[in-house]
Amino acid sequence: MAFSVTWHTLLDELDDLPDGSTLITPLSNDRFRVTDVQEQRVVIEFRDRDIDETRPLQRDQFETLYRRITDEQDGFDLDRLPPDADPYPAVLSLHPRFEVDEDRGIIVEHEGPTSTQLLDGEPDTDADDRSEPEGLDVYADSLLLIDGLERHDVANLPEMETDALVNLYTLLSDVQRDANDLRKDVADVLLSRLHHDRPVSGPFGSVQRTTRRNRSLKDDEDVLAALEDAGIDRERVLGVDRNKVDDALDVTELSESDVYDIDESEYVRKAEVDEERKETRLQGLKDQLSATEGEEAEELREEIEELEGRIEELTEFKSGASFHTRAGGEP
Repeated sequence: MAFSVTWHTLLDELDDLPDGSTLITPLSNDRFRVTDVQEQRVVIEFRDRDIDETRPLQRDQFETLYRRITDEQDGFDLDRLPPDADPYPAVLSLHPRFEVDEDRGIIVEHEGPTSTQLLDGEPDTDADDRSEPEGLDVYADSLLLIDGLERHDVANLPEMETDALVNLYTLLSDVQRDANDLRKDVADVLLSRLHHDRPVSGPFGSVQRTTRRNRSLKDDEDVLAALEDAGIDRERVLGVDRNKVDDALDVTELSESDVYDIDESEYVRKAEVDEERKETRLQGLKDQLSATEGEEAEELREEIEELEGRIEELTEFKSGASFHTRAGGEP
């Protein structure tokens, strides 16, 4: 098929795009819109960058990409694109015969219907349309943490009550753990979509595929034999095995200080979490967030405040002295 036919089919598809349609580049994940369609070029405007950037995409560059795709039986490797050529395959994917396969990192021609790099819809930032994600611990703990940060003057921590500090520390620890778990899950998915060392950008930052090099020694005899073959005396690399030292301490009268330099430091560790109380408080916050305006909303808020007051009174920390004083019948 002549490129001129392909080009005019693509222009027709671009002309039929709904106003405000957003495309996304397959490598850098930059969002952009088509602002003008001309006979010799397509003008796009990026949306995720700090400054507005408009760029023309030339017909001859589309033709070059077209030739490379049709010359490759298994598709054209996106890693071979020149710098800043990422938008070309995204636009070309609007043609009914071309598709970007992000999992394989290629753009390929098909006989049948294909998918495109056109986003189905923009993320809705309207708070009224937000919904709670199910089974996501970091969401629940973050909501409780935000509530705690709003209730207390964290800019002046020394003036805060101890129980409030304990609550904040517990929630911060939970959020950190939950966020790390979710961060790893997100990273696993991202890793399958990053095909080269170019940074991939989003509205809040960018990520890049990197390689971490981990080393572990082979079997002792293999290592010693290799070094001896290279002229290194084994005595030069033999050292003290910490595990064997600990075993020796168990069967001798030596103390730790005889063989270890010991430096002690104190730190705070989360001992336990009152999940039941967290869930009660969380439900109250959810009800407040979902309440609508009007008399019913006001009544619901009053009921929540009354319930929370009773919960705080029942679960409030009491010292041992206070407990024994009350048990003795004194006020």
